[in-house]
Amino acid sequence: MRAELLELAADLSRRGEPFVLAMVVRREAYSSAQQGDMAVITADGQYHGWLGGNCTQPTVKREARAALLDGKPRFVSLSPDPEPRPGVIALPMTCHSGGSVDIYLEPMLPAPRLLLYGQSPCARALARLGEVMGYAVEPVTDPASPLPPRGGRAFAVIATMGENDEDSLAAALAAQAEYVGVVASRKRFAEMRDALLASGVAAQALDRVHNPAGLDIGARLPEEVALSIFAEIVQLRRAAAGPLLVPEPEPATETDPVCGMKVEVATARHRATHQGREYFFCNPRCREKFLADPLRFLAA
Repeated sequence: MRAELLELAADLSRRGEPFVLAMVVRREAYSSAQQGDMAVITADGQYHGWLGGNCTQPTVKREARAALLDGKPRFVSLSPDPEPRPGVIALPMTCHSGGSVDIYLEPMLPAPRLLLYGQSPCARALARLGEVMGYAVEPVTDPASPLPPRGGRAFAVIATMGENDEDSLAAALAAQAEYVGVVASRKRFAEMRDALLASGVAAQALDRVHNPAGLDIGARLPEEVALSIFAEIVQLRRAAAGPLLVPEPEPATETDPVCGMKVEVATARHRATHQGREYFFCNPRCREKFLADPLRFLAA
């Protein structure tokens, strides 16, 4: 199981898809989870692996979703009597076994993409610096060719120096990169802007373009210009508000009337109808208890 999960994680990383890698780091009897058990939770909520029974899975999926949104790891402790601890998300364990389990969740977000248009000395310097800074560097030699699909925030720099300038800028804008910088004089960029406006590119899109690209640090050499551009990109990344990923709508949930756990309605496998209303359960034992004496649990 662990080898299969690691292969899945490696495949998701290669495709640039975000996911959470979760592992049981501590457990107390009686719990079906064992120390070292693992799971991979993808951005669309798919759950691969084992971290315990039905009582742990909804909580792990919810915390994994939150980890993908803010990019921060989590240490979750599930126990019958949760005690607050610094750095620990203590939550109630509603399983009937009475055990406890501690789970570490690490969000694995795709590397930010650096789209480089051009083969100038500045573009080569940006590629070298981007690799050092952990970006997925993607040189674009033909702006007319579609970019390969990949997750991650995208930042584009046009350093074509007179070759396919307008086509490269149009392609970068079409890629919806968060940052689009043009290494050119203001005069040359004004010509590019006029040409693209005439071809139908929206003025609002062109207003987002940074020119001259980079912060004003007095850069002259290609490596210095590359440094100033990355300084501007870092400034933009750190100042950007909002989640790292676009959040999906919260799934509809109902409360298990027996144990009190939140159950996702769309994926609930255990259901029962009483007096015309449908109830949802985290496991078959809760459903059986409810059917044996519905009024007992509804009164509670």
